[in-house]
Amino acid sequence: MPGNRIGRINEEIQRELAEQIRHLKDPRVSAAGMVSITRVDTTADLRYARVYVSVLDKAREKDVMKGLKSAGGYLRREIGQALRLRYTPELQFQADDSILRGANVLQILRTVEYAPDDDTDDTAENLSAEDSTGDIDDDSAENDNSAENTVEHDSTEDSAENVDVSETGEW
Repeated sequence: MPGNRIGRINEEIQRELAEQIRHLKDPRVSAAGMVSITRVDTTADLRYARVYVSVLDKAREKDVMKGLKSAGGYLRREIGQALRLRYTPELQFQADDSILRGANVLQILRTVEYAPDDDTDDTAENLSAEDSTGDIDDDSAENDNSAENTVEHDSTEDSAENVDVSETGEW
């Protein structure tokens, strides 16, 4: 499956990039603190790989991105040697703010208070009151009987036709 292969290649590129970023000598990247590769998306023809990078210190994020772009050729060569693919993808670095968005969603969820609906109790009481009158049950019983008669009539016609066909042996 090609989708599975691309997924494995994405994981290998992510693992190799994470290892290589630790050894970069560029001060914009090495002095930034924690830099992590959150995701890699490779095109099907393996020509391009979009690398999503998350930086703990958001003030230095632009400097880290510039440092990674300048070291892109070196990182591509190292990935090519490690993975031995026919084509080594061109790396396109992009800042990833999914961790920040996840934290915002979590904060919103914490502020929302749970308020139980009182409507569910009212609907249960209304249903039991309608059942006790018996009006609904009588009407539905008449409709059910007529539907059953129709179904039985249709099934007997079908079975009679099937018998005729099977007796003659013609299809």
